[in-house]
Amino acid sequence: MTPGWPCLRAAGEHCVLDLSVQPGAKRTGIDGLHDGALRVRLAAPPVDGKANAALLTWLADELRCPKRDLTLLRGEASRRKQVQVALPERAVATWLDRVLCP
Repeated sequence: MTPGWPCLRAAGEHCVLDLSVQPGAKRTGIDGLHDGALRVRLAAPPVDGKANAALLTWLADELRCPKRDLTLLRGEASRRKQVQVALPERAVATWLDRVLCP
């Protein structure tokens, strides 16, 4: 499938993923799309950067890439976040296809 997710865009050789994060959930996982962003529920509390760390760890595991390949660009203290992923847009779009359109 051609990349066409509203939450994903190319940034040179990498891509940027727009996220809407809800910390303090019962479990971590994707909850669809929300206002042009991928909604992620996190089981971590929004205290002392724990939710951001949990988000990057979970995302690295989901994308099967090292955590060092992910950079939080914006939204350190916000529910709306942008994460740069050191993978081609096509690879992340394929993951979105798999998790959102099973």
